[in-house]
Amino acid sequence: MRDRGIFIKNIYYMLAYAFQVLRQNSYEDVTAEEFEAISDLFAEILFRGISRQLKQGLYRTYVRREEDLPTMRGKLLIAGTVRNQIQRKKQVCCEFEEVSANNLFNQILKATMEALIRDSQVRRDRRAKLKKLISFFGEVDSVDVSKIRWESLRYERGNANYEMLLNLCYFVHEGMIQTEEAGGYRMMTFSDESLHRLYEKFILEYIRCHHPELTEVRSAQVKWNLTEEAQSRMIRFLPVMQTDIFLRLGDEILIIDAKYYGHTMQSHYEKETIHSGNLYQIFTYVKNQDVAGSGKVSGLLLYAKTEEEITPDCEFVIGGNRISVKTLDLNQEFSGIAGQLDEIVKTNFGIGRDGVRLDGAHL
Repeated sequence: MRDRGIFIKNIYYMLAYAFQVLRQNSYEDVTAEEFEAISDLFAEILFRGISRQLKQGLYRTYVRREEDLPTMRGKLLIAGTVRNQIQRKKQVCCEFEEVSANNLFNQILKATMEALIRDSQVRRDRRAKLKKLISFFGEVDSVDVSKIRWESLRYERGNANYEMLLNLCYFVHEGMIQTEEAGGYRMMTFSDESLHRLYEKFILEYIRCHHPELTEVRSAQVKWNLTEEAQSRMIRFLPVMQTDIFLRLGDEILIIDAKYYGHTMQSHYEKETIHSGNLYQIFTYVKNQDVAGSGKVSGLLLYAKTEEEITPDCEFVIGGNRISVKTLDLNQEFSGIAGQLDEIVKTNFGIGRDGVRLDGAHL
C-alpha cells in the first residue's frame, strides 16, 4: 500500500539531491511539515525560493521598448515621428533598451504562482502567502505557459538561482489540469515522464555525493564499436547512446539505466517479462563500451518499484558481461532508499563498509 505522505516527502529528498540549492538553510525544515499533495509541497518550496530571490533581487535583462517621448532617447524611429508630427504631437518616436524584470524567467514564476493559487489541493495559508509574493511582480506580464519552449531556457551566472525554481514550475504546469469548476486547477500527479527525469537525476547526484571513491560519476555517451572504415561512413546514421548514469572505479564500469514506468513488466501471451527494448538497450551500451571484451563492464536496469505484484530482481551473464535488473522502492523511509543505492555501488564494485575493496585493495 502506497503511503502518500512518505512518497511526497521522498519527492522532496529527490529534488534536494537533483538541485543542491534545496539543501540550504532556507529549505531545511520543509520535511518537518505534512503535505497531502505534491502541488502543496511545490507551493511551499516555490514560496521559499521566490522569497529568497526577491531579497537578492529579481533577475533583470535588457528589454527593447518603443515609446513616444518629448526628448530623444536611443534610436529615432522616422515613421513614428512623422506620424506624431501629422497628429501635431510634440513628441519623437524612440526605440531604446532598459533593464527590466519583465522577462520570461519572471513571467514563468508569476504564471506558476497564479496557477498554484487556483489549485484547491494547495493549503489555504500557502495560497495566501503566494498572493503576497505576486504583489512584487507588478511590472511582470503574464505568459501563456503552453507556448514556452522549456528546453530553450539557458542559465548563466546572473540567473543560476532560477534553474531549480523553473524546473519546479515545469513540473507544476506539466501536471496541471483544468477542473470543471470555473477557473479552477489542480495537479493530478507527476507524469511518468516528469518522474523519470527527476528519478534519474536524483540517482546520479546521490551517488556523486555519497561515493567519492568512484573515479567517474556522470551521464556519458557510449561510442559505437565500429571499424575505422564504417566509422566515417555510418556514424551519422546511428542514434546517440546516452547513458543515464556511468560509474567507474579503476577499470571496472557500471552503466545504470534508470526507468520510471507505470508498469515495470511487459505482458506477452499472459507471461510477465522484462521490457525487451530496455534489455536490448542496456546490453548494447555494455557491449559497445566493453570494446576489449574484458567482461569488466556491467549494466543495471534500475526500475522504480510500482504496485505490481512482480518486481524484478535478477542478474544474468550475457556474452561475458553481467546485466542486472532491480527495483528501487520510493515508498519507504528515505534511509531505506539510500541503503539500496549504497548497496548497488558496494556490490558492483566490491566495496566493503570500511571503504576497502573486498579484494584487499585500498581506494
